[in-house]
Amino acid sequence: MREDREQPRAAADNFDDDHYPAYTMGRAAEMLGTTPGFLRSLDEAGLIEPQRSAGGHRRYSRHQLRIAGRARELVDQGTGVEAACRIVSLEDQLREARALNEAHAPSEQDKPPQHDL
Repeated sequence: MREDREQPRAAADNFDDDHYPAYTMGRAAEMLGTTPGFLRSLDEAGLIEPQRSAGGHRRYSRHQLRIAGRARELVDQGTGVEAACRIVSLEDQLREARALNEAHAPSEQDKPPQHDL
């Protein structure tokens, strides 16, 4: 009989997973040198959406903490939280667009020869 449910991941598989929600809000705030309220404000602004534990507590991944760290740097420089979230979001969109452009750009050998007039 085929099992349709996904098999649980072994704990060791999570060590290298940047998206595994390993950090509690308190630990995440401590690592970033900020407050839990700052992390809640990033969630409210839609920049990061932490997963929830069975008890409803926010859990953050390393990937999310890197994003939060970028926002914190902007806030520390005097940028408002909402603006910092928008800047980080736009930077990520630009990075993704550039990667797509590179992936779809013709290579030098695929380009037609240019003729000088």
